This record gives sequence, C-alpha cells and structure tokens, in this order.
Amino acid sequence: MKKLAYLIIVLVIITGCTEKNEEAEGKDRTDLKGHWEGEIEIPNQPLSILIDFQKGEEWTGSITIPAQNVTDFSLTDIEKREEKVSFKMPLPGQSVLFDGEFSDGKISGTFTQNGQSFPFSLKKGERKSEEDGEFLSIETSTGKLFGEILIPEKNGPSPVALIIPGSGPTDRNGNSQGTGKNDSLKLLAESLAEKGIASLRYDKRGAGKNREAVVNQKEMRFEVFVDDAKQWLEILEEDDRFTDIAVIGHSQGSLVGMMAAGSETTEAFISLAGAGQTIDQVLENQLQDRLPKDLFEESQSILEKMRNGEVASDVSQPLQSVLAPDMQPFIISWMAYDPSEQFAALDVPSLIINGTHDIQVAVEEAHRLEEAEPEADLLLIDGMNHILKEAPEDREENLATYTNPDLPLADGVVDGIVDFLDQQGFQHER
Repeated sequence: MKKLAYLIIVLVIITGCTEKNEEAEGKDRTDLKGHWEGEIEIPNQPLSILIDFQKGEEWTGSITIPAQNVTDFSLTDIEKREEKVSFKMPLPGQSVLFDGEFSDGKISGTFTQNGQSFPFSLKKGERKSEEDGEFLSIETSTGKLFGEILIPEKNGPSPVALIIPGSGPTDRNGNSQGTGKNDSLKLLAESLAEKGIASLRYDKRGAGKNREAVVNQKEMRFEVFVDDAKQWLEILEEDDRFTDIAVIGHSQGSLVGMMAAGSETTEAFISLAGAGQTIDQVLENQLQDRLPKDLFEESQSILEKMRNGEVASDVSQPLQSVLAPDMQPFIISWMAYDPSEQFAALDVPSLIINGTHDIQVAVEEAHRLEEAEPEADLLLIDGMNHILKEAPEDREENLATYTNPDLPLADGVVDGIVDFLDQQGFQHER
C-alpha cells in the first residue's frame, strides 16, 4: 500500500529550480496567460513543474513535469479571480489542486493531493521548443505517427534497428510518466550509431510527438501496437539508406516485436527484458510481492474474471492504477498472446537479453523464452536492471536509477547486441 501510494504521488510532483525572470516595467502582474516555471516545495526534495495558460472563451492550460516525463498534461477547472488563481490536475480517482495568488509578479500557494499539502511557487518564463532530429512518419486511422531516425556518420547504406518501447505512454527515449526520465533507448540508439548501425525509435501513442494519436482507452487493443510496428518495418524496408533490419523490443515491446517481425522484413530479433509468459501471470507475480493479502486476493479475483474475458467493474482504489475497469479490455487483449508461443514461431535469428538486477522482469522470464526457442542466443548482463542501467539489487536504490538520465547503459548490453548482429552478417562500419 505504501509503495503504491508513493508512486501515485511521485507522478504529480517532480522538480528542479529555475532562474528568476523579472517582469517588464508596467506589465500586468496578474496576467495569467503564458508560460510559468517553478516548483512544489516537497521537504528535502523540491519538484519542478512547467505550466502554460491560454485564454480563449475559457481558460485552458497544461502542466509538464520533466523528471517524470509528463508532457503537456491538460489542466481543468482553471479559475482566475482578481489576484487569486486555482486549477486542477485530473488524475483518475484523485483530488489534485493548486490554489494560489499573485504576489509581485509570481504565483504562490498550496498544492494538495489526497489530503497532503505542500507550498508551490511559479514565475513567468519562456517556453523552450523541443529539440528535433530527423523524423519519419506513418499514417494510421487515428492520425500520423512520428519516429526519429538516427543514422551513423558514414557513406553508403547501413543496417538499421527498429527500437520498440515498453508499456505505458513511453516515449522514443525510453521515458514514461510511470518511470521518469532515464533516456535508456536514446542512449541505446546513440551507442548503435557509434558502431555504424542506424536506428528508428518512436513514441508510443499518447507520448511525445505521438501524444495526440491516441485511441480511446476502452477501445484500445494490443494489436494496435503490433500494426504500428509492422508499418514502421515496411517504411524501413522501402528506404534505400538501409540494408539489413533488426527489431529490438524492450519489455512490452519485446512481444510487440515478436509479432511484428518476420523473414519478409527482418533479419534479426532482440528481446530486451521481455517476459516469457502472459501478462496476467506477470502481473500476478508482481502484485504478490507488493500488495497486502486482502488486495492481492482482490487482484486475483479480477484477473480470473479477465481470463474469462469479463471486465470487473468493482476495483478498489489502490488497484485502479493497474486494473481499472476501462483498462481491462486492453489487458485482456494483451493476455491473449503468450510470448513463449510467439517466440517459438518467430522465423528469424534471435537474441534474448536480461539483467540480473531487473526488478520488473526476472531472469526466469528470459529462461522461459530460451526454453521455447533453444536455438536463440541468451545474454544475461550482471547487475543490469530493467532500464538497461547498472543498479543495486535493493529495490529503492534500483528505482532511483529510473530518473537519472546521466547514468550510462550497463557494460555489455551494446557490445552484446552488436556482436550478435555481426554473427548474422550485418555489415557496418564501426
């Protein structure tokens, strides 16, 4: 219970300090419109926030929490009354309120979430635009999707890897609202480029440049992710800049990659921290370690209904972030695919990589995949965790690496990938 509550709180309150911006002489010091930067003053851990307000017929606004990779999350109930201002962050089942007032060109007040309150303060600033690289795009029924291509500095065509991110609203760099900013997949792409291997990595629907191309949560199905990956492979197959294609799937992306890859478009497949059993079994194992007995028993009952294709409508608040009723149809569609069966049916050379300190996907999952396809190579990286960084076994210290983008990738993971691709005949300049 304590851990679940902590993770929910952290989602809303992450930070860093900003430089002071002085208001121009004579400017309205109660002008809400524009970009604001500041922090929520959590004791011993101030957390930075970026907020933008716009005025049309009504006030609209959004909040960005850099360390948690929360980008332009829409605010609601924005009210400005002379020198007072208030607004809400609409998280499911939670009351998250900012209540403040203008003072000397600043906004200061109280941040409250589910009964816990902390001071917050904001100053006017200038919004910085996202630094873009080179992007490709695909058309889907819900809008255009973008993927960033990174090409080695060399002449002529090069092999390319399609890097598929993990679960949740994860962006092309490996960052998500649930885990924070670690830049794991960005570091992987950059390391491959240094070895002469290009890559295409893309934001999941609902994240980064693809945050608008969302499917209604009640209608979202696992197959949508597979179809997206197949389209990206077709784009790479048609691009004369690339030769052999590898698929690298991280976590949930491992199963997506297995189902999207095939000998028609793919010369190699690599599973990074991918499960070897269905998601309901993975969830059951994770929840058993983290929940008190009564909540675990409730989760078991919910999962059993889902295994029968039913949606459980009565879900306790602590389980809402994992098994909310409107999320269940998607999870049910995900449960239908057994990674071990999909892996055994894959008809391209494959490599399984897992870290010995992965607290989300245990080494046993890698062994399950190995048992399903004995001809696949297996690489276990000593001390590597789920985000491909070296980390302690201790859970709290391990999780602390999830919000540190300055940590390098664990030794051996990039060399292991490159060595495997070399064995498959990938030609590249190091």
